[in-house]
Amino acid sequence: MSKQVKSAKPPIIEEIRAKLRLLNLVAAFVIFTLLAVILRYLFKPLNEVLDFLPDISITLIIVIILILTIAGFIVWRSVSKKIIQSIEKYRARLDTIFAVTKDMREELYGDILLDKIISHGISLTQSEAGFVLLKQDGNFVFRIVKGPARDILMGTPLPNGRGIAGWVLKTGKSLNISNVITDKRFDAAVDALSGDQTASVLSMPLSTKNGIIGVIELSRRGGAYDDKDAELIGYLGDQAASSLVQAQFHEDQKNYEIHITDILLKAIDAHIPEKRGHSHRVAKYSNIIAKAINMPEEQKKHLYLASLLHDLGFLRIKAEEMLTREDCIKHSVIGYEMIRPINFYADIAPFILHHHERYDGGGYPAKLQGTAIPLESRIISIAEAFDAMTSGSYYKTPIKAEEAVRELEENAGTQFDPALVQTFVKNIRIDHPQ
Repeated sequence: MSKQVKSAKPPIIEEIRAKLRLLNLVAAFVIFTLLAVILRYLFKPLNEVLDFLPDISITLIIVIILILTIAGFIVWRSVSKKIIQSIEKYRARLDTIFAVTKDMREELYGDILLDKIISHGISLTQSEAGFVLLKQDGNFVFRIVKGPARDILMGTPLPNGRGIAGWVLKTGKSLNISNVITDKRFDAAVDALSGDQTASVLSMPLSTKNGIIGVIELSRRGGAYDDKDAELIGYLGDQAASSLVQAQFHEDQKNYEIHITDILLKAIDAHIPEKRGHSHRVAKYSNIIAKAINMPEEQKKHLYLASLLHDLGFLRIKAEEMLTREDCIKHSVIGYEMIRPINFYADIAPFILHHHERYDGGGYPAKLQGTAIPLESRIISIAEAFDAMTSGSYYKTPIKAEEAVRELEENAGTQFDPALVQTFVKNIRIDHPQ
């Protein structure tokens, strides 16, 4: 037996409304009976209308009222208790949905997100297995599989849109099947790949405003899925589709950022051949300090990117002019102006602008002093100076690492942040980098 899952009011809401309707009927019956009895006793002219009621005494009326009141109270307590229980169950279900939604919304990495989607689906419905199909290179591919079919299905395309998942993809409709073997959409060549004696299947499309991007399908042998299971997976599927689109956008943006950064680094190396590799080495040394001071991961990523691009401004300075102090001074401002309008670089622009400030306030361009200089800029300043001294980027003859360390220590407190110099010296390898 199978049924399509319709988009309607949550079944638990309908359950509560049904109980409220029953409560209203009981209350109406009690009120009507009481009124009829009272009218029969008080208004003798109404005898003809209320003939169906026997002659009764005031004592009997009181007894009837008491019985009806007690009965009504008992029914009211029973029904209201069930309503409260239903509301509590619904609230618990909503809490679960909100927690799952928050967990998925905050995840920006596709593979981790897929694992969370199917794991939440299996947990919420007490399923034994499940998978998510996603569109990839023109086909729908099994991107995540939990259960005995994992090694068989993972990464394989769905054959020609066949089977239950294929039907869901074609129609965009959900299916709740209590006995999958007897369903006409069952395809032994596809659905039996799980190697499991599956009895029940819940399959739903992952839909966005641009169409269907995949399917989530769950299965179990422990009985049919009910409407509440379908409701939960419906919510899960809606959030999953939205989160997958967001994660894909994030990954595309990161790939774009990586490629753009690589292009810029190659351009810098080509423009200043004698400084080839300088940016990567500065990033490496900056990272040594960042790790030593337990810098948060997001801040560490920004520092690394700023270290790579700190000399970007040289691209707008003619190679033959680079040895003049004036042009060297303005390259940090030029780099800042180049990078600030680009959204994914905007956060690191100030670090590039101030990486030639001095701790004593004698640097450029803003003559900032001490901790007024961004932490990232203070770190880059030390890393760049060390590489400049040991690699020969600015010096005709590179000096040994031990000499460069002494130079940093001698200028700690004037040119460089003394605490950061101490951290760098403690953690840097004294051997000259190869």
